Amino acid sequence: MTSAKRPAPLRTLAQLPLTVRLLAVWLPTRALLLLWVFKVFTAPGPDVTGDVEVIYQSWYEILRTGTFPLDDVTWQYPPAAALPVLAPALLPFLAYTSAFFVLAFVTDAIVLGLLRYAAGRPGKSAAGAWVWVAGVPLLGPTAYARYDLFVTAVAVTALLAGARHARTQGALVALGALLKVWPALLLIGTPRARATRRAWTTAVATALALTLAFTVTMPGALAFLGFQRDRGTEVESLGALPFHVARHFGWPGRMQLNYGSVEFLGPYVPLVTTAAQVLTAAAFAWLLLWRLRARAWAPSTPADAAFTAVLLFTATSRVISPQYLLWLVGLAAVCLIFRTSRMRGPALLTLAATGVSFLEFPIWFSHVAASDPWGITLLTVRNGLLVAATLLAARRLWRQTVAEPRERDAQPAQAAREKTGAGI
Repeated sequence: MTSAKRPAPLRTLAQLPLTVRLLAVWLPTRALLLLWVFKVFTAPGPDVTGDVEVIYQSWYEILRTGTFPLDDVTWQYPPAAALPVLAPALLPFLAYTSAFFVLAFVTDAIVLGLLRYAAGRPGKSAAGAWVWVAGVPLLGPTAYARYDLFVTAVAVTALLAGARHARTQGALVALGALLKVWPALLLIGTPRARATRRAWTTAVATALALTLAFTVTMPGALAFLGFQRDRGTEVESLGALPFHVARHFGWPGRMQLNYGSVEFLGPYVPLVTTAAQVLTAAAFAWLLLWRLRARAWAPSTPADAAFTAVLLFTATSRVISPQYLLWLVGLAAVCLIFRTSRMRGPALLTLAATGVSFLEFPIWFSHVAASDPWGITLLTVRNGLLVAATLLAARRLWRQTVAEPRERDAQPAQAAREKTGAGI
């Protein structure tokens, strides 16, 4: 008499393959984002898809004629930004906005695939892939309604490629910088000597070649420089907090759509704008000092340094738009791919700041615009989390690459001195 086979126990979620677990979270969260941007249902507050439906599409109509938007002050981007704006032409069977959102979805999936592939290599971790899976939907529909997702994808690819292919990294960094400037900061952490020479020279050569190509073929390729220079203090930035409070005490300034974002205009605003630029310059000076003083490079150091650099740039910027958090989520994800990275704390703070950004815009942006206590609280928490992440990342980067190697180098000399003293 044979006994009946016992059914195999159901696998717990932790026992499922990593790819299955990632997709089990990625698919429903991205379906939610698509439902948002396609307006099956909407988030409270302003319509975040307006940039794609109105601004990007108007740029598209101009760019396809072979020129940049010469008379539009909202065009504040380097010449390669034309590529994601024109990209919906790859899907001619869809309307412009639908094609843009579908491409954002596909790009999101590609980044997840790259992080998942990297996680399977020796010395790597799946934590970075989870940061990406969780971080993008924390920003809400804004994640798919801005072209920053495409820029972040290029930055993630550049950092992942840099471990083995310095020239590929340099070319991708150049492309990223011509999409939205900030990816140029990814080169700050390249290992010294040959890797730096290859990455930096390739980046410069690629950037010059692409800029020349755009300048020759499309009028107005560098018009963005003047428009970007004239920007002021945006209402979500760190420097805007004093003006939100000052409005309750009779400050005569105003809030106004200016150069494509809502900014403060009035007394002392130019002073705060200048102060933000000074802080950014000081941050770059610190990065240069770190580069000169760093003694040891862990496998994660290029990504850790890039993450720290972009945190410094973001926290001190005159403008902290919600989509900037996508940059940080992508870089944090690459950091946590490496087991040697010490950026777990800053990454978690960044994820928290991303979630608060969704509350601040679009859900309760009316409170921010009114400078009421709830709006001020949201901005204070979001910007406070960014500042905390920045300081912690800078401290950990310095500790791992400067302070600890110096201490290790000093130990043999100290031991020798003690031995000599004991023998006297």
